[in-house]
Amino acid sequence: MPSQAKTYYIHTFGCQSNKSDSERIAGDYEARGFAEAKDWRVCDELVVNTCAVRQRAEDRAKGFLHNVAVYFHEHGQRRPKIILTGCMTHHGHDKLYEMLPIVDEILPINEVGFNQAAVRKDEYHAWLPISTGCNSFCTYCIVPYSRGREASRSFESIMTEVDDLVKRGYREITLLGMNVNSWGLEKVGIGFRKLMLENKNFTREDLPDNQTQYLSPTGTPPFVKLIQAISAYPEITKLRFLTSNPWDFHDELIEEIANNPKIDRYIHLPIQSGSNEVLYRMNRGYTRESYVELVKKLRAAAPDIVIGTDIIVGFPGETEAEFEETVSLAKDINWKVAFVAIYSPRPGTASWRIYPDEIPHSVKKQRWEVLDQIINKDQLADRPVIV
Repeated sequence: MPSQAKTYYIHTFGCQSNKSDSERIAGDYEARGFAEAKDWRVCDELVVNTCAVRQRAEDRAKGFLHNVAVYFHEHGQRRPKIILTGCMTHHGHDKLYEMLPIVDEILPINEVGFNQAAVRKDEYHAWLPISTGCNSFCTYCIVPYSRGREASRSFESIMTEVDDLVKRGYREITLLGMNVNSWGLEKVGIGFRKLMLENKNFTREDLPDNQTQYLSPTGTPPFVKLIQAISAYPEITKLRFLTSNPWDFHDELIEEIANNPKIDRYIHLPIQSGSNEVLYRMNRGYTRESYVELVKKLRAAAPDIVIGTDIIVGFPGETEAEFEETVSLAKDINWKVAFVAIYSPRPGTASWRIYPDEIPHSVKKQRWEVLDQIINKDQLADRPVIV
């Protein structure tokens, strides 16, 4: 009688990119003959795909692993092999093994490749990563350290996967990247990472702008060409992309959104703060005014478009007046939805090194509640918007 196949289970925290990574990890397991278990309590290997964008996300992963340890101890069962991956790998192997002694193996997320077909649960919609890592180095963000430098997948690789998805009956695709707009652009800058590694005593004035990490496109930006190629499939009925950076949301992309009915009418466009001073400390690469101008262009070109955003409250040094600038912008823009986050320092990032986290949590929470109420709960249909 043949032996029963080994089983795996993947527990995923975090964003769409993490979910997509988990689909590819599953593909690798099944290519090696593993079968998916129905529950982590009965698997041979348990993969915990982590998020580290905020401390709360890390705490959830730690809490889950604690519950796993307690369960197997109380039931006297042999526990599965536990593999940690995802954005928490930025801590490094030694620290992670110290923090989480139950972990048997650490898999850097940037080693999750495209050598095997992803195992997708949805049979109609597919997450499709087009790049890995990030070059944007916003001062608060851990992604460039957990996922490495930005690397674009080749056009041929992406289109081969699109072709396979179409043949398998997929009709909707969401393109994924830390900054999808920059797909295919030539990367030139190394300044931020080099500065971070070599000089611990820098200031905000020492940090290069994110725009210096790329050469400006000549002619149609590569990302727009990619959208056009995918849209050429008659079988594809809906195309989405996450996430965009305001400073390189090119006019050609706006024109493509306006003229391409396959592109979803929801555009996610993170602002993070309505204060220019805070945006500068964050190294976001744009101003309040340039963001407003971009929104005006989008709504003028595509009046049916709806816009969502990300906001961080309580960033180091955020005064009440700076917070009120974000409040006023929220009332003017009328975002469809906002993912509002309370700032928590991420060890190793620029903001963690150069800005003291002195705003009380109670103040951060109150600011979170204000914005959540205005954007996510009021949603007045007759609220005027910037046009």
